[in-house]
Parts: sequence; structure tokens; C-alpha cells
Amino acid sequence: MAIQVNELKDGKVIEVDFSGKLTDEDYKCFIPEFERHIGQQKKIRLLFEMSQFHGWEVKAAWDDFKLGMKHYGDIERIAIVGEKKWQHWMTQFSKPFTAAEVRYFDRAEDAAARAWVEQGT
Repeated sequence: MAIQVNELKDGKVIEVDFSGKLTDEDYKCFIPEFERHIGQQKKIRLLFEMSQFHGWEVKAAWDDFKLGMKHYGDIERIAIVGEKKWQHWMTQFSKPFTAAEVRYFDRAEDAAARAWVEQGT
């Protein structure tokens, strides 16, 4: 699976590691786990770690969009840690589709991303 999930801060922060190219099958495994966390916490924060991430298959991109719209107001902050210019651009593109505060961090700023997403939890 190209998506790995870890709980931080007693489940208030969810670290999601993306690698490779995401598929519909990846989302079929990820969505129930993601929704379980929201059900337990009501509001969560996300730390997306993108390492060797190559994007989404078309169906997976649609899964991602639907998930984001369904949980528009359930996420407080999103820290995206990436390594490519298009990942930074994607951060800017995603802002209108979530009520969360969203920030991009380069790989070298991983500690800063973690500190920011956990701040005030």
C-alpha cells in the first residue's frame, strides 16, 4: 500500500506517508481508517509526508477529492512535507477545498512541519 498512517498526539494528529502512485485500492484501505480517526476525535490535524510520491491514478484523485469534500470542516491543520515543486503548487491548489489551515514544508523542514501541525494540541 502506498499510504501508511500513524497516530501522533493521542490521535489528534495523523501522520500520513505517501509514496509511489496512489490507486483506488489504496483509498479503499485508507478511507475507513481516516474516518475512524475523525469519528474518535471530531477534529484532526494531518501531517502528509510525501517521499518518492508520484501522484494519483485518475480514480484515486477522484477518491481524494470526494474525501476532502466530505470532511471539509473536520480538519484543523494540514502540513504537507514534500520534495518537488509540483507538491508545493498542489498545496496552494488545495486550499479552497478545505477549511483547514494548510502549509507546505520542504523535506529539510520536517521538524518545523511537525511542530507547526502539533502546536496547541
